Amino acid sequence: MVVTLDQDRFIETMEEQAKIGATENGGLHRLTLSNEDKEIRDWFYDQMEAEGLDIRIDEFGNMFGRRDGEDPDKETVLIGSHLDSQPYGGIYDGALGVISALEFIRMLNDEEITTEHPIEIVNWTNEEGSRYQPAMQGSGVWAGTHDIEDEYKKTDEDGVRFEDELERIGYKGDVPAAPTEDYEGYLELHIEQGPYLAEANMDVGIVTGIVGFSWGAITYYGDADHTGPTPMRYRSDALVGAADVISQIRRIPGMLGERTVGSTGYMDVKPNSINTIPGEVTFTWGFRDPDDDVVQEAFDRVLAEAQAAAEREGLDWEWEERMRASSVDFAQENINAVAEATDKLEYDAMKIFSGAGHDATHAADVMDTSMVFAVSENGKSHTEEEFTSWEHCYKAANTLANAGLELAGETEREA
Repeated sequence: MVVTLDQDRFIETMEEQAKIGATENGGLHRLTLSNEDKEIRDWFYDQMEAEGLDIRIDEFGNMFGRRDGEDPDKETVLIGSHLDSQPYGGIYDGALGVISALEFIRMLNDEEITTEHPIEIVNWTNEEGSRYQPAMQGSGVWAGTHDIEDEYKKTDEDGVRFEDELERIGYKGDVPAAPTEDYEGYLELHIEQGPYLAEANMDVGIVTGIVGFSWGAITYYGDADHTGPTPMRYRSDALVGAADVISQIRRIPGMLGERTVGSTGYMDVKPNSINTIPGEVTFTWGFRDPDDDVVQEAFDRVLAEAQAAAEREGLDWEWEERMRASSVDFAQENINAVAEATDKLEYDAMKIFSGAGHDATHAADVMDTSMVFAVSENGKSHTEEEFTSWEHCYKAANTLANAGLELAGETEREA
C-alpha cells in the first residue's frame, strides 16, 4: 500500500515552524539553546502531545515522541532530524526532517494505521554546531561518541556554558542520554544542500552514506605593533600567516580528489584595528571526503602548511582538531526501503552520497540507518537564500513516510 501525507497541512506546519526565529529576509535564526530554540521546542512538544505520543526529554535535551506498535517485542523505528538552525540560515535545513516525521505520525493517526514496531520521532539537540561545537552534538552524546560531562562544559563565544543554557530553557531532562532499547532502524530526511539532484532533474535522493570530515582551528601569535613606523623586516604578522594557510585550505582539495572539499568559515583577528599589525589570529579549517584516508591527508597537509607559514613569518602557533567523523556507509535494508518507496510513488530518484554531516552519522553507530534527500535549488544552504520547493519537500516527505511504514510494518488499517 502507498501512503501520502496531507499536503496542505504539511505546508502549513512548515510555514508555522518557520515563524519561530524568522529573519527579515525569509530565513531562520534559531541557534541551539537560545530563546527561539526554547520556543520551537515548546511548540514541538505541544504537537507531539496532541498526537498522543509518549514524550521524553533526555538529559542532553534530545526530544523523543513514541507511538506504540502492536508487538511489544518488536524493536523501535526512529525517525527525525533537528530544529536548531545556522545563524541566518534557511527554513528547511533540519526542520523539514522533523516536520515530515511529525506529519508521518499524524497520517498514521488520521488513517488509524497500526504498525508492528513502535515508532519514535526525535528532535536532536545542536546538530548545527554553530553556537556550541561539535556539530551533531546531541546525537553524538546519545550514541556514546561524546562524553556528556565534557559536552556540558562547552561554552559559546560569550563564555556561556552549554549545561547552564540547557537548564535555563528548561530542557535538561532526567532520562539518560543513551539508547534505552534496541532499535530496528533510523531514517532521516534532509535537504541535499548540494546541486547534484537538481542537476540530474531528480525528484528525491536515496542517500547511501555520509562523508567523513575534520574540523579544526589554528591560532597564530605574532607581534602587535604600529602599522606605520614599523619596518617590514621587523614585522611578525599573524594575519599574513593565516592568509597563507587559508589560501592553501582552498587549494588542497584540488590536489586530492573530485569529492574533496575544504574551507575556512571562521576567523578572529586581534586587535582587529586598521592601524595595528595583527598580533593574534584564530581561523578554522574544514575538510570532507567520502574516503577517510583522503580526509587524513588533507589534515596532514594543512598542518604542514601551517608550520611552514609560521616559520616564514616568525610566528608561534597552536592547533586543535575540534571534530573528526569517519565516513558512513548506510545499511542496505534501509537504503532499499527508501528506494522501494520512490518506486511505489513513481518518483524519479537516484542514489547519492551526502557531502554534509547529519545526525544519521551517529545513529549509524547504534542501528541500521539511511536518509532521504529533498532537492536543493542551486545547491544553496546555510544561508537565507536556501530554497526547496514545496513540491520537492512533499515528495521527500512522502518517501520518508512510505519507507518508515515499510520498516515499521503495517498491520491494520481502518476501512
